[in-house]
Amino acid sequence: MTFAFPIDTVTYPLAPPAFVAGQPAASYQWVRVNTPLAAGERPRPLVSGALVAPSRPGFYRLAIARGAQRQLVDGVTLGVKVPFAQKIGAVLNGYRIGTYLAERLGGDHDRPDGFVEVAANDVDLPITKHLRLGDFLTHDSQQVWPRYAAVSPLLLDKLELVIAEVARVNGRDPNVDVRVDVHSGYRTPLHNRGVRWSAKDSRHQYGDAADVAIDANFDGRYTVTDAKLVALATEMVERAHPEMVGGIGLYTSRRYTTPYVHIDARGNAARWRS
Repeated sequence: MTFAFPIDTVTYPLAPPAFVAGQPAASYQWVRVNTPLAAGERPRPLVSGALVAPSRPGFYRLAIARGAQRQLVDGVTLGVKVPFAQKIGAVLNGYRIGTYLAERLGGDHDRPDGFVEVAANDVDLPITKHLRLGDFLTHDSQQVWPRYAAVSPLLLDKLELVIAEVARVNGRDPNVDVRVDVHSGYRTPLHNRGVRWSAKDSRHQYGDAADVAIDANFDGRYTVTDAKLVALATEMVERAHPEMVGGIGLYTSRRYTTPYVHIDARGNAARWRS
């Protein structure tokens, strides 16, 4: 999945293919996931491969067109985000998010640049090979839809590299063999205040942290051994990709039902265990 804001120029990972061999597409359109092809946005002329994101937030697939014919492009889904500035006080479109330190104190405090808008039927949408949108929703008691979450593409890439490293060490195929459970992805500041033992400025609030359990030794269970192997794999990923450096927290004490690892992409190294 790739992300953009409404009406932004999209850096699409794949060049739009020809509709018919030797005949480039005359136009393109964005079609919301889980909706018919005919319900797509108005087609736009395809000029030099430049694409403009849809005007409304949501998740879209790309279709190319020639005349009345349409064809969906296999591959990447586009997530169109809601800019942070559209949050009014502590609320975004009826969903209670709370306030960030940057809003209260200013200065150098972080804040997300925006939020993905998740409808009830988007929860199971794959966001990477092993993760789905629902993995990153806040585990609060709100029933309103759509809901909103901050999601960092850098974190998604880091998690997939960790999964791939775990599989590589075991000689497994990372596409089919790795069991992953995301305990916590994005947390709204409102929810984070009530999470026991959570840092007040937890990276979960910015969308660049996740607590994960991975069956790293492929024995069908999530154990302390798995957590240690995942932490080691994360260290290996950070050495190979310094731009992904961040926090690694090992949670293996008996107060946790399932051992897990906190992984984030904060930009500086942090290590702890609990």
